[in-house]
Amino acid sequence: MVTQVDSIDAFKNLVGTHLGYSDYKTVTQEEVNLFADATGDHQWIHVDPERAKAGPFGGPIAHGYLTLSLIPVLMGQVVRTNGVRMGVNYGTNKVRFPAPVPVGSEIRLGAAVAEVEDVPGGIQVALDVTIEVKDAPKPSCVAQVVFRYYA
Repeated sequence: MVTQVDSIDAFKNLVGTHLGYSDYKTVTQEEVNLFADATGDHQWIHVDPERAKAGPFGGPIAHGYLTLSLIPVLMGQVVRTNGVRMGVNYGTNKVRFPAPVPVGSEIRLGAAVAEVEDVPGGIQVALDVTIEVKDAPKPSCVAQVVFRYYA
């Protein structure tokens, strides 16, 4: 279920609140290959399934930055902000990749509001985000992402 935030001021009441989880999304080899083409990172652990079978993870894994780049699309399933003129991705405060995302696995995103502060014309929201592989013991990506919303 998507958390609806109806105004900039409403975000301030959500500090410390877990907003929920996205649906699961399957990470495909095609997506990994397209990301490799876009970034020039064609390391065999990502794009050579046969060679990757003999590698440390028993098969190909998604790029860490591919996993990170899925945050905006998955976040749209967790929270929607209404009553703002514009929202922008402002960056990240911290990113870690504690475990791999095997190609073919299902991932989902969970998010909590860590901090909200006023900025000229709007607010800055820091969200603690976790991307997890279904049934995996550790998360695959832990990040604090920052968005700015303008009234």
